[in-house]
Amino acid sequence: MALLHVSVVAADREIWVGEAKQVSAKTSEGEIGILAGHEPVLATLAHGEVRVTTANGEKIVVDAEGGFFSVDHDQVQVVAGRAALVA
Repeated sequence: MALLHVSVVAADREIWVGEAKQVSAKTSEGEIGILAGHEPVLATLAHGEVRVTTANGEKIVVDAEGGFFSVDHDQVQVVAGRAALVA
């Protein structure tokens, strides 16, 4: 199974980096879900949750606001002005 390499960062620190099966986020155009093999995307990140399903099935939730969401060749980058892991 192909995986995504995901990087979620805030303006001041790295929040989460790893391999994932799926990533979803709220963008200014609406909710987006990404699986391996997705076409390239560049979107403005809206305030909301970024949800990552890791390679082993763990769920990571990040509350993020501002910034952008980028996908290219199974590389997903979420760069937020403000972000924090949700417990």
